[in-house]
Amino acid sequence: MEKSTLKVRTVIISDVHLGTHDCKAREVNHFLKYTRCNKLILNGDIIDGWRLKQSSYWPKAHTRFIRLVLKKLEKRNTEVIYLRGNHDDVLSKFLPMAFENLHLVEDHVHEAANGKRYLVLHGDVFDTVTKNFVFLAYLGDWGYRVLMRLNRLYNRWRTWRGKDYYSLAKAVKARVKRAVSHVSHFEEHISALAKSRDCTGVMCGHIHTAADHMMGDIHYLNSGDWVESLTAIVEHFDGRFELIDFADFRKEYPLEEESAESADNQDTLDLLDVSPASPAA
Repeated sequence: MEKSTLKVRTVIISDVHLGTHDCKAREVNHFLKYTRCNKLILNGDIIDGWRLKQSSYWPKAHTRFIRLVLKKLEKRNTEVIYLRGNHDDVLSKFLPMAFENLHLVEDHVHEAANGKRYLVLHGDVFDTVTKNFVFLAYLGDWGYRVLMRLNRLYNRWRTWRGKDYYSLAKAVKARVKRAVSHVSHFEEHISALAKSRDCTGVMCGHIHTAADHMMGDIHYLNSGDWVESLTAIVEHFDGRFELIDFADFRKEYPLEEESAESADNQDTLDLLDVSPASPAA
C-alpha cells in the first residue's frame, strides 16, 4: 500500500544542482514522490549546466528527478514554473517559453490562496560577484567544491559513527562575518524589489540559506537548496507558507533503504578533482 503524501497547494524548491556529486538527489526525489501539489515552482539552478560543461556526471537518480517532475505534469496535472538560475542561465536565451502546464520564465508573480502576491525569482541578479567578477566567482567556487568534498569524507566518518549528516559549508557560512553580512544585504535588496513590484512577499533561492521571516512589511522566503540545507517551501491551501526541513519530513515519510546502486564508489576518486569550475551559489 502506498504511503500517505503531503498534500499542499504549492511546492517551491531551488538549487538542486543536478549533474554534481553534492546534489542530494535521493532525498529531493523522496520529497517530490511524497508530495502532491497544484503548482510546483523550480526556482533556479535545478540543473547545473556550468558543471556539466566540465564533467559528464549524471547518475540514474538525477534522471529520476526529471521523471518525477514530468509525472507531476502529465498524471497529476500540476502546473510547473521553472525559473532560470545562474547555473542554468543558458535558458535565458529562450525565455519566456511555455508547453501546456510547463512555463519557463525569468521571474514570476505567484498569487497565494489568500490573495497576497509574491515575487518569485532565483536571486542571482543581486549577487555582484557572480554578475561582475566572474574570475572571483570561479575561484570562490573552487574553494567551495574543495570544502564540499571534504564534507563528503567527514560525513562518511559520521555515518560510520552512527551520527547524522552535518554541513561544513553551512556551518562556515553561519560563522563568517562577511558571509552573514552578504546574506543580510541580499535579503534587503530582494525584498525592496518585491515591494517595488507591488508584492507583499518574495520567494528566492541562490544563496543556499533557507529562510522564512519578515523584512519590514515584506514576507521573505528562501527555499534553501538540496546540496547543504535540504529544504523547501510549501504553501498550504489556506495561503499559509511553511519552511520544510527534510530531516523533519523524513520522520513522517521515512526514506526507503538505500539500494546498492546508490553506493557511489567513484566519489573517492572525484575528491582529487578540484580544478576551478563554475560558481556554486
